[in-house]
Amino acid sequence: MGHRIHQLTADDLVLMDGLLTTFGEVFGQPETYTGNSPDAAYMRQLLESDGFIALVALKGGAVVGGLAAYELKKFERPRSEIYIYDLAVAEAHRRQGVATALIERVKQIAVQRGVHAVFVQADTEEEDQAAIALYSKLGSREDVLHFDITLDEGGN
Repeated sequence: MGHRIHQLTADDLVLMDGLLTTFGEVFGQPETYTGNSPDAAYMRQLLESDGFIALVALKGGAVVGGLAAYELKKFERPRSEIYIYDLAVAEAHRRQGVATALIERVKQIAVQRGVHAVFVQADTEEEDQAAIALYSKLGSREDVLHFDITLDEGGN
């Protein structure tokens, strides 16, 4: 039995919980993804937003992978880009085309919305070889540096 890709709506809170659990397990960060989850009202508002896209790969009704992305409205031109923020597939379901199917679905959404580009980041080659191989197959590579700007407790 194959997998099915489903775009989450505000009515899919149980599947969103499954997506968060999957991200936590795959990334080895369960506390980050499930330790302080937003309440249902927040999650519904997020899932209703045009700026957020959540996709799950389902197999037998269970979440086996997923993707979270943001549509970013640009300021220099009247267009937008989709940033794939997280993409994960449970280990038992890898190498079955799940990640590719998730990316293909977000590309379809991008075309439907008239989006200019879809982009994703990956960790260094030593840490994320499988992701880099997948993204290289589907797009062109840019080597960039990423910096997290530290905020003090006051948010300044």
